[in-house]
Amino acid sequence: MRTLASVPFGCRYRLIDFALSNMVNSGITNVNIITHYNYHSLMDHLGSGKDWDLARTRGGIKILPPFISAFANNRNALYETRLEALKSINDAINHITDDYIVMTDCDVICNIDLNDIIDDHIKNDADMTIAVKHVNLTPEQARMTTMFSSNESGEITDIMSYPTDFSGEADVSLNILVMSSRYLKTMVLDAIAHNYVSMNRDIIGRNIGHANFRVYRYDGYFAVISSMEEYFKHSLELIHDEKIREELFETKNRPIYTKVRNSAPAKYNDGAVVRNSLIADGCVIDGHVENSILFRGVKVGKKAVIKNSIIFQDTFTGDNVSLNYVLTDKDVVIRDGVTLSGARSMPIYVAKGRMI
Repeated sequence: MRTLASVPFGCRYRLIDFALSNMVNSGITNVNIITHYNYHSLMDHLGSGKDWDLARTRGGIKILPPFISAFANNRNALYETRLEALKSINDAINHITDDYIVMTDCDVICNIDLNDIIDDHIKNDADMTIAVKHVNLTPEQARMTTMFSSNESGEITDIMSYPTDFSGEADVSLNILVMSSRYLKTMVLDAIAHNYVSMNRDIIGRNIGHANFRVYRYDGYFAVISSMEEYFKHSLELIHDEKIREELFETKNRPIYTKVRNSAPAKYNDGAVVRNSLIADGCVIDGHVENSILFRGVKVGKKAVIKNSIIFQDTFTGDNVSLNYVLTDKDVVIRDGVTLSGARSMPIYVAKGRMI
């Protein structure tokens, strides 16, 4: 039920940390965040923006809630597409004075230098530049992605959004776009005038061949969080693939920032066994943890066995508990002797604050 931007990831981060860190590391310090619904935890995480060096009198972080503009819609319903989100903040867009805009969603995990995309955009005098990566897709993955075809020079020639019968190699969108502020303002006004709702269909699809839309090919690691299964899969990748951890968190001059919580170091009591796991600060472990990710403040009871699981902040597991392929949300209590076992393709999810 969280807004996607505030979903925890990798022991201590939230998904929005990757988008914000990419911007700050690229020298972008004027950041507007368009919210959707249930964004209290997101605002609590961001605070004043000081943890990302974005607590500034000029620029910094601005939260743009839904219904900020009369152009949102005549029903005051929550937006469903990226273009509707932009239409809803048309007044804020008109006050932008920067020359170029970088737009990114929070469902993409990567550590990318946005200056490379901006430089490529300016060099080719593009109207819009979209970051893509060439990957091999299964039909299930293709149904949740947008793909672009382009010529040898990088100009977009076709777009496919969420195809139902595609498999094979394709350039997949990273949902990172660059354009001039002038083009963005014109695009949003045109969308309002013609009641356009889809960026892919009504803006990009209608103007292929008429506007200079280009792709920027990214060759680093990226992951898109589009389902619980994808979240579980990409989280466990951090444990099993050292190269992914290094690229995301140890790239020189491109750290990933997050909200600082000054907790005591993790404590491993007598009898604790931990193998191939990521353990955040503030944890107290008496039992056995293997191939798992424990967020801040997790307590693991005596003779408890946690395998292939993701345990969110301040969860308490009692003695003789057994968890396998389980994802617990914040503040969960699992009492003594409880056994929960899911599967890699279908992990068990325990909602926030539940007691089992």
